[in-house]
Amino acid sequence: MEYERGSGSFYNYLPSGCKLCQDGAKMVLFVTGLCHRDCFYCPVSEEKKQKDVTFANERPVFSDDDVLCEARSMQAKGTGITGGEPLLKLEHVLGYIRLLKNAFGPDHHTHLYTASTPSRDVLERLHCAGLDEIRFHPDHGTWDRLAGGDLVESIEEAKRVGLDVGIEIPSFAGAQYVADLALEHTIFLNLNELEFSETNSQALQQHGFVAENDEGCAVAGSRDAALDIMDRCPGLDIHFCSSRFKDGVQLRMRLLRTAKTIAREFDEITPDGTLYYGVMDGDVHDITGLLEHLNVPTDLYECTRDRVELGWWVLEDIASEVGTSFRAWYEECYPTYGRMVVEKIPLDNAGVSNS
Repeated sequence: MEYERGSGSFYNYLPSGCKLCQDGAKMVLFVTGLCHRDCFYCPVSEEKKQKDVTFANERPVFSDDDVLCEARSMQAKGTGITGGEPLLKLEHVLGYIRLLKNAFGPDHHTHLYTASTPSRDVLERLHCAGLDEIRFHPDHGTWDRLAGGDLVESIEEAKRVGLDVGIEIPSFAGAQYVADLALEHTIFLNLNELEFSETNSQALQQHGFVAENDEGCAVAGSRDAALDIMDRCPGLDIHFCSSRFKDGVQLRMRLLRTAKTIAREFDEITPDGTLYYGVMDGDVHDITGLLEHLNVPTDLYECTRDRVELGWWVLEDIASEVGTSFRAWYEECYPTYGRMVVEKIPLDNAGVSNS
């Protein structure tokens, strides 16, 4: 058994898609929010749930260029295709796989999550398009009676066409039945720590689940259920992904990877993968005139329609010249689509720099 230090995750086998995720090198392609299921634990947001929308990470997708732009922004080495139920939009899935393989080459790893049981024909089409790995998500209501059903047939067909095959489900009581099936059919099992979200919290509470503590969103007992399965099934290829690992490692690594790709000359990349810089707000022509007068190099600032962004140390150096003519502050944002601002510190309240 191997442990992810400080994260609570553990595994004795790590699928290729998960290795990329650990490195922050996997893009998440949310093909559609439409789904034929209504899993009580589904964490999909209201923005996406049962809506026919597509996102590449946080970026809304309206064209193939949006997908490629997002992949390039993080130098993605692979893509996880998810939903909703992505196979409700099979032609879109096939098109995106071909798009990614053509743009980034055959080594760009693709894996698909599905709550359906695709036929041999569909699986062959997915494999021919370039899909590398498939992860099945059986209906929780059927976990104790999966043997001999459509899922088993689909699993075996997926193996025959050449896909890497696994099952991925949340970890809680009853997952042992799924583990037994995975062991019997020699496929991997991914267990995700069950988490409270805005869309599933009421349903989880109604099913008797409680939070592990007041600080996080993990469900009490989820990790223990996964440990119990690992102890009882020593021959099973298993990976347990904790809530802390997703937030503290996977997300941070992706942010750092993206930040290093898109950072401007004057952006400082923080240890958390956010970008830190200065802002001067006002008449852009007047601001640039001041910067030119002060001999600030043009590669240390950038103009937008109504403000100028510049190195935080530049803003610090010229603070006395800014005076009351312009509003100014230090800003920290995510390097993702939309550049969501994390914090704004007014220049006169900053005190010391972020160095």
